[in-house]
Amino acid sequence: METIYFKTAPCHTYGTVPRVGAKAPDFTLVTPELKEIHLSDFAGKRVVLNVFPSLDTPVCAASVRRFNQEASQLENTVVLCVSMDLPFAAGRFCELEGLKDVIPASAFRSPVFAEKYGLRIVDGPLNGLLARAVLVVDTDGKIIYRDLVEEITEEPHYKEAIEVLKKQ
Repeated sequence: METIYFKTAPCHTYGTVPRVGAKAPDFTLVTPELKEIHLSDFAGKRVVLNVFPSLDTPVCAASVRRFNQEASQLENTVVLCVSMDLPFAAGRFCELEGLKDVIPASAFRSPVFAEKYGLRIVDGPLNGLLARAVLVVDTDGKIIYRDLVEEITEEPHYKEAIEVLKKQ
C-alpha cells in the first residue's frame, strides 16, 4: 500500500508501485479504437507510462499535453497516457487537442493493470481511479524511473523523467 494525498487528505493505493530495477509487469490496456495493447507490444522500445486519474481535470490534461510535446523529441520511445477514462473520451481529448505523439490507453477494462502497478486508489474521493505516476521502462523491460506523485493535484516531475530517457 502506498500513501498519497488528495488536497492534503491521505489516500491509499492497492499494493505498491514497482521499484526502479524491477521488471515491468505486462498489462492489457485499451486504445480509443478498442484495440487491446500490451507492454510486450512495445518490446525493444522505451515506454513512458504517464498515469493519472482522469483527463477531465486540468492537471491530468496538462500532463498529456506536456508528454506529447516531449515525446516528439525522443527516439525509440512511446508514451502511453493511462487512466480509467473511457477510451473514446481519451481519444476525443487527444484529437481535439491535436496530440499525435502519445497513445491514450484506458485501464477501464483491466483492474489487473492498477493492481500490478499498485496505482488503484482504494479510499478517499478518488476511490477507484488511478494515482498520478510516471514510470519509464527501458528497452529490456526494466523500470528505470518511478515517480509516484505524492499530492495528486500536482503535476509529475517531467524534467527528471525526460533526463532519464536522454541518458539512455
